[in-house]
Amino acid sequence: MTKAYAAAGVRTRPRETAWVGWIWFGALMMILMGLWGMFSGLVAVFSPSTIVAWTTYGLATVDISTWGWVHLAVSALVFVVGISLLTTAAGWARITAVVLVGLELLLQFAALPATPWWSLVSIGLCVTVLWALVVHGGELRPVST
Repeated sequence: MTKAYAAAGVRTRPRETAWVGWIWFGALMMILMGLWGMFSGLVAVFSPSTIVAWTTYGLATVDISTWGWVHLAVSALVFVVGISLLTTAAGWARITAVVLVGLELLLQFAALPATPWWSLVSIGLCVTVLWALVVHGGELRPVST
């Protein structure tokens, strides 16, 4: 195996590894989670029901439409940042993606009483996307057209 050396003053680009596929997977999952979250947020916005849950302070009722607006807003941001991460691979998109996916993770924990199965699936996807972005996010390069 031979090593290639760059000429003096020439910047070399770090090589992408096969792990970059996990970041593409993460960006695509962000797009799909954003679409699904916007859809479920719209359903919740137009739902007149409430959820009753036990808290440390006693019984609490939560209006579903309020959570719908929150999910709708966060999911729209997740969708837009997922597209930006996939197309531009900018550093700001990666940092914003980590913050938004972390926020989505917390929102899914809060939504467990309303949609337990989807919340568990979404939590698993969020953890996988966070792992891909944090561990291998530096390898991502813009998609060349």
